[in-house]
Amino acid sequence: MKQFNVPIIYRSPLIAAIKNKRKQEDKMKKDFSPTLLDFGPLQIYLARHFGFCYGVENAIDIAFRTVEENPGKRIFLLSEMIHNPQVNADLLERGVQFLQDTYGKQLVPFETLTKDDVVIIPAFGTTLAIEEKLNKIGIPTEKYNTTCPFVEKVWNRSEQIAQKNYTVVVHGKPTHEETRATFSHAASHTPTVVVNDMNEAIELSKFITGEKKANEFYSTFNGKYSEGFDVTKDLQRIGVVNQTTMLASDTQAIADFLKQVMIKTYSLTTASIEERFADTRDTLCYATNDNQTAVYGLLQTEADLAIVVGGYNSSNTSHLVELCEDKLPTYFINTADKIISDSTIVHYNYHTKEELTTTDFLPKKDPVKILITSGASCPDALVEGVIEKLTTYFKTTKQIEAITESFS
Repeated sequence: MKQFNVPIIYRSPLIAAIKNKRKQEDKMKKDFSPTLLDFGPLQIYLARHFGFCYGVENAIDIAFRTVEENPGKRIFLLSEMIHNPQVNADLLERGVQFLQDTYGKQLVPFETLTKDDVVIIPAFGTTLAIEEKLNKIGIPTEKYNTTCPFVEKVWNRSEQIAQKNYTVVVHGKPTHEETRATFSHAASHTPTVVVNDMNEAIELSKFITGEKKANEFYSTFNGKYSEGFDVTKDLQRIGVVNQTTMLASDTQAIADFLKQVMIKTYSLTTASIEERFADTRDTLCYATNDNQTAVYGLLQTEADLAIVVGGYNSSNTSHLVELCEDKLPTYFINTADKIISDSTIVHYNYHTKEELTTTDFLPKKDPVKILITSGASCPDALVEGVIEKLTTYFKTTKQIEAITESFS
């Protein structure tokens, strides 16, 4: 796999040693058991897969190289390059400006741009309308485009099934940059509709079966369907693709559900399924799948609590939190500084979109067992920072340097 030049400030000697050893021992990635870091009274279990994925490292490499190669030029990011506050802050410190916020709100008017400016497309990609707007100004969008190859894979698959006259159903969060981009690309080829979750998939199915009147579709899915969508005919052949950072199991469940709806509605046989439903299982992102599967493996270990590290607006990270909190107390933090003391932690509730303060989060027992993972846009250095902070609250029998050496 291609190697990227990621700034050393994001690297961790400890995490690098662990990942390298696990990779050597499990080249086929069949072992999803966690890695134990035994500090004596503190036992930390690290997920088998976590942290920067291929797409994120590619984006960081391009973005920092772009800054170095364009001294004196105005450099803009279309929006947050990835959902990690440290990485975005580091780019801002280097003079990069955001054109939009994460929800698409304009921060710098496109009208103020010139052909001499540099615009970096984020890892989530962007809409065809924005690409066209930038190209008309004379800014080549392909030159500094960090769109994740696995996001582009979803776009390509959408185009392929569009050519076979399938309507695209996008499983994603409607306001997320990636979903907006995927919707735009799919809608340029075929009728497209977005479903956020299984409940919306069930609502969509009622228009497939005729349980609900066609004209109700446009209010039920207001703002989530492509221009000219004809519910009376555009749901007769469908294929499901996804925002790559959603729960893979949720996307698969939605696809399986809608497949069964099509089979029942049109009396399909195994041989005739493709007449109505496209097979799009290959659009699931490998990193999202690996990180989520690793959390399932992590949760097989009995523990006192879990800590998930990542950006609060990171979709893939929030889904890791969702998996963990279903099993045990879970704290979602974006930096080690959120661990205030051995009794107090400030953490994010992604359901209510607010930070909470919890006291006595570390149990008074020996040993304390903590599960740790992080999102695909979280630097390994932040995870090591969290581990280091936790060790200060215990009379550990080993130092981090000794643990690192044991994996080298």
